[in-house]
Amino acid sequence: MKKILTLLLLGLCFTSSACLADDDNQSEQAKLLYAENNIRPAFDILISIPEDKRTTENWLFLGNILHDTQKNDDALYMYSQALIVSPKNYKALYNMANIYLESDRLQDAVNEYKKAIKIKDDFAYAHYNLGCAYIRLGKLKDARNEFLKAVTINNQEPDFYYNLAYVYKKLNNPKLAKEYLEIYNKMNKDDADI
Repeated sequence: MKKILTLLLLGLCFTSSACLADDDNQSEQAKLLYAENNIRPAFDILISIPEDKRTTENWLFLGNILHDTQKNDDALYMYSQALIVSPKNYKALYNMANIYLESDRLQDAVNEYKKAIKIKDDFAYAHYNLGCAYIRLGKLKDARNEFLKAVTINNQEPDFYYNLAYVYKKLNNPKLAKEYLEIYNKMNKDDADI
C-alpha cells in the first residue's frame, strides 16, 4: 500500500512543478525508485531534469536504466554525457566497457576498462572484466595479470579464482590451475553452508 501511495503522490507531483522543483529532490526520488526496481518512473523523473542541470550521477543513472532495458546505444550516449560533466567518472567508463564487452567490441572494452582503472586502480571488477576481455582476445598472460590484481584487491569473489584457474589451465600450469580451482570450490562450499 505504501508503494502505491508513493507512486500516486509522485504522479501528483508531475502535475505540480512546485512538488519537484528542486533537481536534488528529483534525483533522490529517482534513486529511490530505481532501488525499488521502479525503472520507468525513475527514468521519467531523471529525463525531466533539464540537460544543463543534470549531474554526472543523473546521466549515469539514465545510462544504467537504458542498459537495463537493452537500449545500449542510448546508454552509451548517457554515459558519454556523464563523462562530459565529470571526466573522472570511472563508473561511466566501466559501464561503457561492459556494453562493449557484451557486444564483442573487445578493443573498445579494453580501452574503457583501462581508463576506469587509471582513475580508480583499486576497482577489482574493472580488473576482472578487463581480464575477461583479454581472454576473449587470446591475451592469456594479460588476463592472468588482471585477475591477480582483482584477487589482490578483493579476495572474497569466487569468480576471480575460477577465471584464474581457467587461465592457468590454458597457460599449461595445471598446478596453479588446481590451486585456484580449489579456492573457488571452497568458497562456493562455504557459501552453500551458510
